[in-house]
Amino acid sequence: MSMTQKFTNRLAHEKSPYLLQHAHNPVDWFAWNDEAFAKARTEDKPILLSIGYSTCHWCHVMERESFEDERVGNYLREHFVSIKVDREERPDVDKIYMTFVQSTTGSGGWPLNVFLTPDLKPFFGGTYFPPDNRHGRPSFLSLLQQIAGLWRERKTEILASAEELHARLELITTRDAKENSPLTPQTIQRAAEMFKESFDATNGGFGGAPKFPQPSIPTFVLRAAKRFGDDEALKMVLQTCDKMAAGGIHDQLGGGFARYAVDAEWLVPHFEKMLYDNAQLVHLYLDAHLFSNHESRITNHAATTRDILDYVLRDMTHPDGGFFSAEDADSEGQEGKFYCWTHDELSKLLSPEEFIVAANYFGITKQGNFVDHSHPDPLPGLNVLSVVDPKIPEADEPLLAAAKTKMLAVRATRIRPHLDDKILASWNGLMLGAFARASAVLDDKKYLAAAEKNVQFIRVNLWDEKSKTLFHRWRDGARDAVQLLEAYAFLLEGVIHLYEATLKSVNLDFAIELATAMIAKFYDPANGGFWQSPAGTNDLILRVKDDYDGAEPSGNSVATLALLKLAAITGRDDFRAPAEATLQLAAARLQSQPAALAFMLHALDFWLDEPRRVVIVGDANSKFFQELLHAAHTVYQPNKIILGNTGAVEPFAKTLTAKNEATVFVCVGNACQLPTSESEKVKELLK
Repeated sequence: MSMTQKFTNRLAHEKSPYLLQHAHNPVDWFAWNDEAFAKARTEDKPILLSIGYSTCHWCHVMERESFEDERVGNYLREHFVSIKVDREERPDVDKIYMTFVQSTTGSGGWPLNVFLTPDLKPFFGGTYFPPDNRHGRPSFLSLLQQIAGLWRERKTEILASAEELHARLELITTRDAKENSPLTPQTIQRAAEMFKESFDATNGGFGGAPKFPQPSIPTFVLRAAKRFGDDEALKMVLQTCDKMAAGGIHDQLGGGFARYAVDAEWLVPHFEKMLYDNAQLVHLYLDAHLFSNHESRITNHAATTRDILDYVLRDMTHPDGGFFSAEDADSEGQEGKFYCWTHDELSKLLSPEEFIVAANYFGITKQGNFVDHSHPDPLPGLNVLSVVDPKIPEADEPLLAAAKTKMLAVRATRIRPHLDDKILASWNGLMLGAFARASAVLDDKKYLAAAEKNVQFIRVNLWDEKSKTLFHRWRDGARDAVQLLEAYAFLLEGVIHLYEATLKSVNLDFAIELATAMIAKFYDPANGGFWQSPAGTNDLILRVKDDYDGAEPSGNSVATLALLKLAAITGRDDFRAPAEATLQLAAARLQSQPAALAFMLHALDFWLDEPRRVVIVGDANSKFFQELLHAAHTVYQPNKIILGNTGAVEPFAKTLTAKNEATVFVCVGNACQLPTSESEKVKELLK
């Protein structure tokens, strides 16, 4: 990706690693700002809006082929105003133009390249365009020439078309609550049946290749398995967890999961690793661990959980506690080069005995199992590591452990993939919750320390205490000025997990501040639901309610579940009412397209019944109290909340007092089971 720095454009002044990657293109790039918009209006030029992210493989390919080409740069300078956007910094901008491209072409993805009028209305767009005519796609330069010609000769038609497309876009993105859409347990059951029909019985997972983990789906199917006593659904999820953990999508040496697998077997990943995937996968593997313990199956889901968290601590954490965003698929311009191994390389590195065991375990062959088809000169014989033969004799386990240690040490000397080291409040909220919950379930203080350090980092660098404002991105000593629903919602969810893991009032107070600010800035009291951006965000042509749970859950879905939980902890109706109105807004879609709102189904499952409240009272610093808190977290009971009896908790909890050093009350409404101070009894009451 590196060119001799013959050119430098204004992206050199940005903080986003993605924008900085394009700072030496011969393209006259602007960031998404008023200066760019004013230039387009003044010079009456169409805008090329190009959206991607720093670990996006095909974004690198298009940069190498087109944006580093001086002919392309010169043509863009003359006929267009060119704007680069990091979709991870501005998901609100991305959402609008991605919706446009999906609705006009039937598909989407990144890089996203959209042509806009000077008033930011889209009239044509697509994803990756090749440097020459191929696969029925025009070359990027010939596309630019076509569009410039149309703008010159038929601008009036283009402007009229843009207005019409804008009106259609408004219709697509408007959601109204439909009357007579009752939300019942049948909604959950129908959705679970739909997911079960898409289950891949051979390889695990829901749906075919390419395969994304989409943890919202298996974690929902587990909820349904619990609600309906559906052992078949449970087995599907546990098989999915096993298959993913054994696959090449899971980094068998360094931990963590890649973004997706290109095949149905979870074998060959698209090697980039995203913080948001790994955060959600922690919850999935914690759930699987609790379920499989409960079923006394011999599984290693707890080990997979630790594997993810240890990877994040080692490779994805700022010294002050913030979590970085992602790692690239490519190193030295080749996808997977950092992660893959050849047969020869391994046979030289390992002793003959170690090599035999490792080659059988990981399925190493001379021909390899991966080719980087996007590269003009792919490396031969590469093997992605996956667990092909897990049943190694006990006597061989030390040999495998020695092989892994040697391989990891050698891999550490390779040139690492690019690290996107920006810190996003949204994704940090997801990972904060993962660390907090894992610390309580696995009883590991190391993970709690990481969670507490992270929340401190966010409060110092991204939260303005005075104005109760949460900003979205921090990098290299500076934060942006952007506010987004998902930042507030995801962080709120994370802080609630931290409260439940510690029962410290300071965490509950912060959750209440976040929820209050989120409702004030984003909630739509007229129709329910939350806008993605606050009122008065003047660089957006539409105000959108994001309601699609894809690789990441939507802000609306996470906000709804978090507010329902917070309402149950605090007894506050002003938190419950917006959540219920948002569920109602989503009701028709939950019934007709449940796969589009997999995480909102979690919120519906929580809302359908009065949650169990586990109130733990006593001396929070005592070992006894901590044991009871750990016990409460070790039962799979997704519709429970855990709270103390001090601070801003609901009034009934405050009336409960400890019988000795620490006591647990398991309550529904104002009725409680007999209090107990025994860990085993707590587990029994929750089962």
